[in-house]
Amino acid sequence: MINSKFQTIVEIPKFEWETGYSKKNIFIGSCFTENVGNKMATLKYNVDINPFGILYNPLSVANGIKILLNEKEFTESDLILHNGLWHSFFHHGKFSSPDENETLEAINNRIQFSAEYIKNADFLFITFGTAWVYKYKVTGETVSNCHKIPAKEFERFRLSVNEIVKEYEKLLADIKMVNPTLKVIFTVSPIRHRKDGAIENQRSKATLLLAIDRIIKSNTDNCTYFPAYEIMMDELRDYRFYAPDMIHLSEVAIQHIWEKFEAALILEESQKISKKVEKIVASTNHRPFNKNTKEHQSFLREQLSKLEIVEKKYPFFNFINEKEALRNQLKV
Repeated sequence: MINSKFQTIVEIPKFEWETGYSKKNIFIGSCFTENVGNKMATLKYNVDINPFGILYNPLSVANGIKILLNEKEFTESDLILHNGLWHSFFHHGKFSSPDENETLEAINNRIQFSAEYIKNADFLFITFGTAWVYKYKVTGETVSNCHKIPAKEFERFRLSVNEIVKEYEKLLADIKMVNPTLKVIFTVSPIRHRKDGAIENQRSKATLLLAIDRIIKSNTDNCTYFPAYEIMMDELRDYRFYAPDMIHLSEVAIQHIWEKFEAALILEESQKISKKVEKIVASTNHRPFNKNTKEHQSFLREQLSKLEIVEKKYPFFNFINEKEALRNQLKV
């Protein structure tokens, strides 16, 4: 943890709700969503992260959630062929493929899983990255990814606070129809969108912050805000806490914000359990110089035994991958 003596600290209010190992959490939004979501996944929390890939703007996030709520099935008419790959304007490029059927299968399998997941989820974490959006001129639809199609085929504009609020008032009502108890935690990504320029990036972030404030004030029963953006801008206001590109966050910064998130939004009992899980995962990932030594083989058996003990005590854990990795190293 960074020494607070040399910082101004962002005060995080007491949250009415907390998540933990007994809860289901879905993360949708910008790459910061993946920073936190992957931390939880590593610690074996029950999470579903970005079923459409990374989404940056509020309309794309809303479109993704509506697809899940409606359990939409994608067909050939929902794809576009460009540079030898089949793409969906609602999805990140990781779903794209030279094979049309392969693209559709990947998209629909993911939607099917997450559409079922969100029905029973306890928390939905939404991270907005930018208020700038791209509209495909041919269809008039807002896209989540331009897939390197020439810029002239899109109209680019910044959403207003009112447009975002209007979209989410309707969306939150739709969410309640499917999952009345779902709690929604909004964040704004601290990662800057430098291609917008320094001034427009700030205006964009300000738009997102004002929109979220209005959304929460009219939905206090199920919505709140975690100040990831403010922690980065105020507590970590130094380029030491950025990656070499000076835009993305360093591992130190991610860890700092994660610790704040954990303390504020995760049940204390789950935090204690996660410390044990962290040690188990670290031990499982350990790679010795010589895995065939008697000492290492004994270590592997000991780790397998520990995993089985933890699984018996906490049935909600899934250590299938870790056990397989350990068994693969054992001499038969």
